[in-house]
Parts: sequence; structure tokens; C-alpha cells
Amino acid sequence: MIDGLLILLLFQFLGEVLIHLTGLPLPAPVVGMVLLLFALMLGVPGMGKVSEAAGALIRHITLLIFPLGVGIVLQWHRYQDNALALAVSVVFGTLIALLLVTLLLKVLLRRSSHGGGGDSRHD
Repeated sequence: MIDGLLILLLFQFLGEVLIHLTGLPLPAPVVGMVLLLFALMLGVPGMGKVSEAAGALIRHITLLIFPLGVGIVLQWHRYQDNALALAVSVVFGTLIALLLVTLLLKVLLRRSSHGGGGDSRHD
């Protein structure tokens, strides 16, 4: 599992380096995730180790989100002027994300039930 965590951190670092070198106005961890996605899609050797580490992080996601909630509570005086905008954006952002994930899941499940996702090779 440590190998998988190191791979995840390596891709976050690569995102940081890419953002630093190019000056792109994107969060470096997001760029690192996109690079990880490309590596997974291309079948780069060793990427199977990421699954166990990612699963462990997902199982303990509440521990990763908890500090964010504490920070918001402790710094509420900075956010209270924009509380309504924040609440609306969080609620609508969550609803939009749920809708898009549901639609994508339906498309992928339909595609996988009709012949394995478009893999038309005949061996």
C-alpha cells in the first residue's frame, strides 16, 4: 500500500512541477490527477498498486474532510459575509455532481451490458 501512496504523491508532485513550469492557472493536485488518469488509461506498469492506496484513502475520507470543517468553523468570521453564496454553491454543486455521476454511470452500465464497452477485437 505504501507503494500506491508514493505513486499518488508522485503524481501530485508532477502536477506541482508542471504548474510551476507552465504557470497554468489550475490547482496542481487536479493536474496531478489528470496525469494519473492518463497513466492509468495508458496502462503504465505499476499503476495497479494505486488501487489499494486509493481504497484506503476513500475508506477514511471523513478524516480528510474533518479538518476542512474545523477550519471553516474557526475562521467563520472570514466567510460569514458570503455565507448565502457559499451555501447555495455547495448545495447546487453537490446536486449537479450527483446528477452528472448518475448519468455517467447509466451510460457506462448501458455500454458495458451491450458488449463490453466498445471493445470489438476478435481473438
